[in-house]
Amino acid sequence: MKTKNCSIKSTFLSNTNAFTLESLYHDVDLIRQTQPLIHNITNLVVMPTTANFLLALGAAPIMAHAQEELVEIIQLAQALVINIGTPDETWLTAIKQAQHAALKRNIPIVFDPVGAGASRYRTQASLTIMQRGVDVIRGNASEIMALLDTSIVTKGVDSTQISSHALASAQTLAKQYQCIVVISGQIDFIVSATQTIALSHGTPLLTKVIGMGCSLTAMIASFLAINPERFNACVHAMAWMGLVSEYAEKKSSGPGSFYSQLLDSLYSIQKNDLQVFLKSTISK
Repeated sequence: MKTKNCSIKSTFLSNTNAFTLESLYHDVDLIRQTQPLIHNITNLVVMPTTANFLLALGAAPIMAHAQEELVEIIQLAQALVINIGTPDETWLTAIKQAQHAALKRNIPIVFDPVGAGASRYRTQASLTIMQRGVDVIRGNASEIMALLDTSIVTKGVDSTQISSHALASAQTLAKQYQCIVVISGQIDFIVSATQTIALSHGTPLLTKVIGMGCSLTAMIASFLAINPERFNACVHAMAWMGLVSEYAEKKSSGPGSFYSQLLDSLYSIQKNDLQVFLKSTISK
């Protein structure tokens, strides 16, 4: 099942369905049935969290960055996640090797430019990765803006901008690199060269637990692995994380319990549980 294509409008409009629970659950069921292998070259801080979230979703995570095995792992994987949260030259060389192998196999590549703008090193590494070719870039507003304007300085890995401020940068990047750009924030934007969808699902508690953004990037890769309509896959991934996080928040008393509830909810939640949290999406 495919999501409904939204026509391009000159202003943001409410009450436009970018997805349905049926189309969303179609993708979730496919992930659970096929258990796509997601190859993560990700940072040392979030590896366990990302692996747990992928397992709860129904995907199969593998964290591999040794150059001796990268090509073999890519031959097995259904998608590649590149995350530069803890970069060094060995890491970047591994990324280059895995990226070339993934491009050769034509599997989806999702890039998370963690901390772009915090240092010239991170920003230049991000630009090099993007120039090789990626299918999706997922970052916060500051990171997305820094990819286009290297004079922008970010506060570590945290955003100093609201997501809508990065919309013009995302649209330019999507056209320049022929990819989809996802801006996560209070409002999430999914941007292609021709289309923009905004989703308002989620909770501030996602900013109080380490690794939520990085894990979201890996979840996007899981949806891309089973849905060839890549824009729709990104919409579904963002909607899934947002809706499930709202559900988990209702059962939580703070960041610690929220993490546990979110993990449990990703694993066990049913379609009917989410109906009450479904808000209008916004299409441009």
